[in-house]
Amino acid sequence: QVQLVESGGGLVQAGGSLRLSCAASGRTFSNWRIGWFRQAPGKEREFVAGINWSDSRTTYTDSVSGRFTISRSFVRNMVYLQMNSLKPEDTAGYYCAARPLTTTGRGTTNYDYWGQGTQVTVSS
Repeated sequence: QVQLVESGGGLVQAGGSLRLSCAASGRTFSNWRIGWFRQAPGKEREFVAGINWSDSRTTYTDSVSGRFTISRSFVRNMVYLQMNSLKPEDTAGYYCAARPLTTTGRGTTNYDYWGQGTQVTVSS
C-alpha cells in the first residue's frame, strides 16, 4: 500500500524559508514521478514542482522557479521541497503526490497517490 506523508509546514515571515518533506513507502518508485502541489482556500489545487525518482529530472511552475528546489533521497525514500524567499501568496496546503512515468502532464488527475498535506502560512 503506497503511503505519502508530508511534514515540515508551519508559519513563517515573508522572506523566510521552510523545507517540506514527503516520506514515500509501499512500493519501488524508480519509474515514478513525485510532485508537490498546493491549494489555497477557494482556489484549485495547482502543480508546484516535480521530480523523476530515477534521474532527478525536475520541473517547476513559473511562480516558484528560482525560489523553490525539489530533491529526493534514495536512502531515506524522501522527497523534499526547499522553499526560500517565501511570499504571502505561497500560503497554502502543500501536498505530495506520485504518478508513474507512463503518464504525463501536471494535472492533478494524472497522479495516483496523495498525501494528507501540510499547511504553510507566510505572514507579511
